[in-house]
Amino acid sequence: MALACGRIIEWIERIAPQALAEHWDQVGLQVGHSATEVKKVYLALDLDEAVLEQALEKECQMIVLHHPFIFKPLHHLRWDTLQGRLIKKVIENNLQIYVAHTNLDIARGGVNDVLAEKLGLENVEPLYENKKEELVKIAYFVPLEDEKKVRQAIGDAGAGHIGQYSHCTFRTEGTGTFLPLQGANPHIGAVGTIEEVKEMRVETIVPQKKLKAVLKALFKAHPYEEVAYDIYPLQNEGEKNGLGRIGLLATPLAIKDFAEEVKQKLNLTSLRWVGLDVERKVKKIALCGGSGGSTIGHARYRGADLLLTGDIKYHEGQEALALGIDLFDAGHFATEKPAMDRLAQYLQDKAKEEKRNLEFFVHEPNQDPLRLL
Repeated sequence: MALACGRIIEWIERIAPQALAEHWDQVGLQVGHSATEVKKVYLALDLDEAVLEQALEKECQMIVLHHPFIFKPLHHLRWDTLQGRLIKKVIENNLQIYVAHTNLDIARGGVNDVLAEKLGLENVEPLYENKKEELVKIAYFVPLEDEKKVRQAIGDAGAGHIGQYSHCTFRTEGTGTFLPLQGANPHIGAVGTIEEVKEMRVETIVPQKKLKAVLKALFKAHPYEEVAYDIYPLQNEGEKNGLGRIGLLATPLAIKDFAEEVKQKLNLTSLRWVGLDVERKVKKIALCGGSGGSTIGHARYRGADLLLTGDIKYHEGQEALALGIDLFDAGHFATEKPAMDRLAQYLQDKAKEEKRNLEFFVHEPNQDPLRLL
């Protein structure tokens, strides 16, 4: 059974909301329409001709990318350029193109958490925080007999989460009054007659990123034709998110031994290293999937023994040596690819939960364009 593209986007944005993306980034649905029916979805880091051909061969209606398909403004659209040819073919085949980039990097359970898990790090937390979750309070009014059902629905949608507790609410009993006007279809009472109903006022905290889903659940579960509710902005700080991760190895390892573990776990034959002593023991590891040379200072400030990332430049290597922190350059591709496999599995699980017979494919052979001779 097919599903609207927009529903798949909702699944992705539950873990990687667009609000987490960096201000300069281009994320979200870049080509297509959220109402388009989808049965097969193709996932890849980038969109190139090989990815497009494979997606079409498998008869996919949607492609989910990590790196933006359209990043800079288009000043022309020509079929004799690579991007022009790709755009033409995407539109001709009615493909939906969706991007989750820095929002997936920053998200809990995203690129960096998957990488940290793959490397076996413990006590993992963001390398540095640059995103603070916005919170709101929602208060609504519901008849006594429907209070539990509605409260359960909004809690399941993400309301009332405080630390290690979920479904947190506070309720007070009172009397609601209303006068159904001509054209109304009241759940209780009759048109033209003022009604008094015993109701509960229920209030709870909601992350701004989940407000839409919570309101949708509220309206669906609530018996009233017109739901009375209020939304208040809060000064409380919610979950803190940021780029990169830092954590601990279970036991200290020599640089050379940790290098072998990294190569084995990320399916590499080699990696680049900045450092002076392969016998030096490391335990506190920082990482940043993709291109993370800009996080060297953050890693050193947090006391990391080593930073694992990709795309290290010459002068960044010099900076690391001067700061006394080792670097592993495992490549842009190898540090991000595991997240696409995990995202595909997450989407497959969501489809099963909703009893949708959807198929998800991760681009293979998916390999780093940079090779060693």
